[in-house]
Amino acid sequence: MKRYVLIVAGGKGARMGSELPKQFIPLKGRPVLMHTLERFYRWDVSAEIVAVLPEIHHSYWNMLCKELDCRIPHKLVNGGETRFHSVRNGLSLIDGPGLIAVHDGVRPFVSAEVIENCFTGAERSGAAIPVVPLVDSIRERYEPGLSRPVDRGRLVAVQTPQAFRSDWLFEAYRQAYSPDFTDDASVVEAKGYAVALLPGNRENIKLTTPFDLLIAEAYLQNQTE
Repeated sequence: MKRYVLIVAGGKGARMGSELPKQFIPLKGRPVLMHTLERFYRWDVSAEIVAVLPEIHHSYWNMLCKELDCRIPHKLVNGGETRFHSVRNGLSLIDGPGLIAVHDGVRPFVSAEVIENCFTGAERSGAAIPVVPLVDSIRERYEPGLSRPVDRGRLVAVQTPQAFRSDWLFEAYRQAYSPDFTDDASVVEAKGYAVALLPGNRENIKLTTPFDLLIAEAYLQNQTE
């Protein structure tokens, strides 16, 4: 089946404490988003990649690609008001049936094994997402000043890419937007479809804060030593 990848990169960098949107912050001389594209291109050069960026960033991204000689084939589409609307815009550039994975542009360390497993899982069951176990103790606040422990063994942290049959994803994104949609899996589940959980990779963090960047730089340094 044809494989498509939507890479959503609409962040503004507020929590990063930077005027530069986090998808453009350099790691080892290349922006985070470029590292992410390279992960998917190395996994499967035949996969069709769509990058979703705010329209005001298109010219800057094209300039970066030219300056850094990024030759990874990909299409660009405008981002939307929310992540939901950005994914919907990205789907407008997919013109055939197959399998579609949606990935955060600021998760540059997803492994090829996790990508492949998500696509295989989506082909088998219709929808598959990567998750990792929680390592911290978890508590729930239920009244001001009061909390109680939660069994972390029943909980997982969700990552991307989240992969789906294209007909399921298109149907799901024809729904009206709801603030309850926290990721693509929640959008698909709202149409009554089940989502399979698969093991993610711990390195596949979402770069959101300055501390995350320190982890990313250390990880890249360790890979090159």
